[in-house]
Order: sequence, then structure tokens, then C-alpha cells
Amino acid sequence: MTSAIDIRRVAGHIGAEIHGVDISRPLDAAVAGEIRQALLAHKVIFFRGQDLGHGAQIAFARQFGDLTHAHPHEDAPPEEFPQILTIDPRRYEERYGQGYRELYRKRQYSYYSGWHTDVTAAVNPPAASILRAETVPPFGGDTQWTNLVAAYEGLSEPLKRFADGLRAEHRFLAGYQTAAEDATLVKRINDNLLISIHPVVRVHPETGERALFVNPGFTDRIVGVSPQESRRILDLLYEQITRPEYTVRFRWEPGSVAFWDNRATAHLAPTDLDHLDVERTLHRVTLIGDRPVGPDGFESEIVAGRPFEAEALVVA
Repeated sequence: MTSAIDIRRVAGHIGAEIHGVDISRPLDAAVAGEIRQALLAHKVIFFRGQDLGHGAQIAFARQFGDLTHAHPHEDAPPEEFPQILTIDPRRYEERYGQGYRELYRKRQYSYYSGWHTDVTAAVNPPAASILRAETVPPFGGDTQWTNLVAAYEGLSEPLKRFADGLRAEHRFLAGYQTAAEDATLVKRINDNLLISIHPVVRVHPETGERALFVNPGFTDRIVGVSPQESRRILDLLYEQITRPEYTVRFRWEPGSVAFWDNRATAHLAPTDLDHLDVERTLHRVTLIGDRPVGPDGFESEIVAGRPFEAEALVVA
């Protein structure tokens, strides 16, 4: 069967660029099906040279599922586009103060502390995310993704069996050392608590693959073990999911789009631009996800909050 699109793998375990399609226009069923299959196979797919506004980005995403609100803590998405989360350091400084970027750097106390899977504090983390670049600097600002299925498969058999039966608590600001200057951010988190218990290994609902489902951005602790045991287990798993061989690095250009399977990946935002006076503005939408299920049938449970869906969750 001849493919309608050109799919080019970009790394050994993860990632592919897709050429020969204009995603600003409605896709026919065959092309949409190929894109979905490429996403499942390669975990993150990239498009270049796309001309999308907010409306077109939302329309593209809706061909693959229903959309969430911009973010559980977002109370000011673009007017008429409540699904859009704009990623721009200037917006965070407006909300949390001029020192936000410096505080963020201080909280990143280890190499992998910035790695995260989107919104796993919710009982139903997004199924996928779609991020488009509007303005990017001429250098720096790359994003990395890692394949959590490959990371699981790279464990020894005894460790796989051990991880298969574990659960973990996820919440916002897990692992971050908060300071007095973080008061505004911490208050927003506490006023809008989202805490969930997830299986440490998630069975992918479409492929049946098993993936490590922990990440330094949201995973707070392993349930049922001591704090010391939890820390050591998580450190081992974080080291595994951030091994370079499971990752891909993407160089952004204006009009670039990344579409990743949030059920099987974690990603790392750039940290090499905060000392420079450059502009970097991207826009994200996310697809509503389901509750993760572990190999033993355990289904994720809510500790606080409610599912992350189309309506806004934030209490201003």
C-alpha cells in the first residue's frame, strides 16, 4: 500500500518527521489514520513549515480526539480559544513575578528534574499534546522527548516484575524545593489541588505496550514503601527514563509542530535560554485522556480534584 505521507524516522527509539501534508486543512480519513499510526509507532511526530493559527491548531487536534481546557491552573487562555496554553516566559513572570525564571532554575536541582509527562497529577492525564512554534530564537530552545515504552523494555526482567505491581502518587510541584518567593505559585497549586495514584507501569490503551509511568515533574512518592525506599526506587526509574538512547531532540523553527503521545513519553523543556534576552512563544493543546491501567488491572484513583477535561478547573 502506498503511503499518502512521507514519514522519516529521526532517532533510534523515538521520533519521526512527517512531510507532504498541510495540517492547516482538514485531513482525509486515510491521512489522519496514517498520522495516528505514526504517532503510536514513533511516540512523537514532527511537522515543519506549517501555517497554523489558534483555530487551525484546534481543528487539527480535534481530528484525533476531544480537547481539554488549556491547563488545570490556566485562568486566562486566549479569548475565544480556551483550549490554548501559550508557553512564553513573559506570561509566567507577569503572573508569578519578575524573579520567576531564576526561581525555576533554582528548583531544578538535578539533571532530570525538568522531565515530565503532562498533567499526571490528574487522574486522567492527557492522551496527547500538540505544540506549535510561533516565535523561536535562532539558536537554543530545543525540546527533548523520551520513549517510556523503550525505557520499560530496557529494564531487567526482575525489575519489570517489581515495577509492574507498584503505585505512585502524583501531584504538582513534586520534587521541587519551594521557597518563600514561591508563595503565589504555591497558593495557586494548593487552591486547585490535583493528586492522583497511578500505576508505575501503564498499559497503553491502544497498543497494549507497557510503559514506565513516573516522571520527576509530578511523581511525589511510591505508595506503600518508606520515604527512603521511595526515593531510591524513583531515582533508579528516573535514571532509566532519561537515558540518552531513548530520547530525541527537536530543533524548533517558526511553523514547527510537535505531536506526542502523552501516555508513552516524557519531555524536557529547554533550560539554555534564561540568561538571554530572546523571545520564544509556542502554543499547546491537549487531548482528553483516560485513566491509566496497570498490568495487574489497577486503575488510577483520585486523591484530590477531578478529571482534567474541557471545562476550566482553576479557582482564581
